Amino acid sequence: MIRTAALCLLLLAGQAVAQNLTMPSGARLVSDRTSALDSYELPIGPFADGAVPAREVEGKVERFTWRLQSGSSTTLQLLAPLRDQIAAQGYEILLDCQASVCGGFDFRFGTEVVPTPDMYVAIQDYRFLSAAEGDAVVSLLVSRNPPDGYVQMIRVTPVGVTAPPPLVIEETVNPSGSLLAGLEQNGHVILDDLHFRTGEITLGEGPFSSLELIAEFLAKNPDTRLALVGHTDDTGALEANISVSTGRAQTVRVRLIEKHGVAADRIEARGIGYLAPLTSNATPEGRDLNRRVEAVLLVN
Repeated sequence: MIRTAALCLLLLAGQAVAQNLTMPSGARLVSDRTSALDSYELPIGPFADGAVPAREVEGKVERFTWRLQSGSSTTLQLLAPLRDQIAAQGYEILLDCQASVCGGFDFRFGTEVVPTPDMYVAIQDYRFLSAAEGDAVVSLLVSRNPPDGYVQMIRVTPVGVTAPPPLVIEETVNPSGSLLAGLEQNGHVILDDLHFRTGEITLGEGPFSSLELIAEFLAKNPDTRLALVGHTDDTGALEANISVSTGRAQTVRVRLIEKHGVAADRIEARGIGYLAPLTSNATPEGRDLNRRVEAVLLVN
């Protein structure tokens, strides 16, 4: 079984030596936003009387997000090990609730969330936790959009208090990890580090680790062929979206051929517009997730 990267986040626990908060296996750090001096409204209760009860805290505010292959894991299974580690470090749990108890839609949009695509929150499938140790506070938000799981952590260190050590990422790993495992197990996988704006087919310069892994996979499996399938959100007419999605898949195909040396006859490109959404197009987060390119194994 291929081991994936172990990501460790160090948290302050009073004056004691900080312990490690270990993220779920396979977690990939997506974003790290740090403000030397800022304020944060820390939720301390479920949505009630038109608002989310909150405690305003000031200091160094750090906002991290991770994405991981969640498989069949529930949000509680993702959160519970992190919650246990926080409690073990002496933090007092202030709020620990799942979507319907927190307040569903109202809590989600009354709470600070890192913008998509770095964080995704399913309105009916998330869990939230906030905790404090003295004036230091931390919150965790966990959600899923199978096969992916998402974790957001916000921590605040007061001015004048020694800051926790920075994020440490330990590479212990063959980086192929869950992407290739998902491709082999399911026959298809989302190339989740590629993102497209509505109506656009342009792909950035990269590098994109998903394309490197796909190229390595094809090199090691000379009898295998792949189809790249483009998808869009539901903005606009179907015919236009099929054209856009096809263009996205073709752009990725060209990148694999020109930058990664994949033979042209090993990969084909197709687009199906908005006909196979991952999730609802009713929210900006959903539309962003639906704009994607997938790799599909072809039987020879």
